[in-house]
Amino acid sequence: MIHYARIISCYTADTSGVCSALYELGGMVVVHDASGCNSTYATHDEPRWYDMDSMIYISGLTEIDAVMGNDDKFIDDVCESAQRLKPKFIAICGSPMPAMTGTDFDALASIIEQKSGIPTYAMHTNGMKSYLVGASQAFEMLARNYCAGSGKTKNAVNILGATPLDISRQEIVDSIWGWLERSGFERGCCMAMGGTLEDLQTAGDAVCDLVISSSGLAAAKVLKERFGIPYVVGLPFGEEYADALRSDIVRAAADKTDIVSCALRGEISDDCDTVVVGESVYAGSVARAFEMQTGRRARVIHTLDTSSELIARADKSIADEDKLEQEFAGCTLVIADPLFKPIVSETAKFAPLPHEAFSGRCFRKSIPDLVDKKLKLEF
Repeated sequence: MIHYARIISCYTADTSGVCSALYELGGMVVVHDASGCNSTYATHDEPRWYDMDSMIYISGLTEIDAVMGNDDKFIDDVCESAQRLKPKFIAICGSPMPAMTGTDFDALASIIEQKSGIPTYAMHTNGMKSYLVGASQAFEMLARNYCAGSGKTKNAVNILGATPLDISRQEIVDSIWGWLERSGFERGCCMAMGGTLEDLQTAGDAVCDLVISSSGLAAAKVLKERFGIPYVVGLPFGEEYADALRSDIVRAAADKTDIVSCALRGEISDDCDTVVVGESVYAGSVARAFEMQTGRRARVIHTLDTSSELIARADKSIADEDKLEQEFAGCTLVIADPLFKPIVSETAKFAPLPHEAFSGRCFRKSIPDLVDKKLKLEF
């Protein structure tokens, strides 16, 4: 049976991706869903919930309102809350029930904006896709509507695609900033951990965008279209790959060319028996760092929605549990979130590398900061 998991976990949904991307920016995010569903987001997907306030709400959709199409209640509730809270913007997004009833979120956003006077954006989520889809929409919206520039280029690099779902902790983002500064670059803006909506006003002045998650790729393309800023895709994991990524950023800025650095791994055969599993940019960066540090080849198994440009030749895209289990049967080393271990062959070595969007807070304390450091994967 395909598209069915009996052992492994599932990834965070697209609605949580929107909430995570916009969490720190002073906007109000409203998920059109049943009362109580906010607890799933708060307790499993958002570590900032306990020490940082954010305007994340559930509409409290009832069965009768869904069946009868009572959109006026949703509109009035959002406008009343916005009048009281005065958010910088409003984002509304869907869940499975509104998707089934065909709710027109573009129309709702237009009406809410007219009534409230606050910029309102429709996020086309349905709770059935991965967090990357939702976060990507949110970051693209920010790039189109809030990024600006003075026209004076400075030697700054923007970080795109930063959410705790992939990067986990703010100190890891801070490590990336520290590495960029040691590499001779200034700080640009960050989408969107440790930054503000106002910070995006300088995004157009940067010489390059560093895309650290596939959720930031769409925003990078918008910034290239609007300001001509090239982008480099990758995370500076491992000392050797951090040096290579630094060179890629310098080259991209000089030549105005885009570089998918994490996919520039050595030629390997399709039967390479070392695999890194997970989100494309994170896993690809680990694979390249592993290759440069050990001299051994590794390929990536992409388990999430991803752009074809992030996939190296020998990589594979596999989302179904039974196919993953078959793939792992021929591996000698698997680097993946610990919740994948039950479907990995007992004959294979397993190196745990927790991913918050997959295992939530279960292994958060053991998520390593790999930025510009020797890889120390236990296996």
